[in-house]
Amino acid sequence: MATAYAKKHKPIVAKSKIRTGDTVQVVTGKDAGRRGKVIRVLPEEGRLLVEQVNVVKRHTKPRPPANPQQASRQQPTGGLIEKEAPVQISNVQIVCPGCDKPSRVGYRITEDGNKVRVCRNEGCRADIESK
Repeated sequence: MATAYAKKHKPIVAKSKIRTGDTVQVVTGKDAGRRGKVIRVLPEEGRLLVEQVNVVKRHTKPRPPANPQQASRQQPTGGLIEKEAPVQISNVQIVCPGCDKPSRVGYRITEDGNKVRVCRNEGCRADIESK
């Protein structure tokens, strides 16, 4: 049950420079060095889902749909299902498309007033764009 404090105060959500579609590299942990595309960002938790990184196995039981109208859909099968688990944002870095290295991200304002993300690696100031 939630406390009175938790009901009044919402968690502080830190702004992340990583967006859905970015290519990232895991810096620490069991998947260190692996690269993947960001599937989903979970800012409330400070985590994100990355393709083929932090893959876990879930034992699932086949269950019939609760709604008969959903019976026409494919029945969920039971057994072992592999899926990605969230990774902490602090454990990954964006891969710069210019120098193909993991880098920190900064911002730069262009001449036309747009704010773009920029690679912070030495000698490389390429724009980082989500795909």
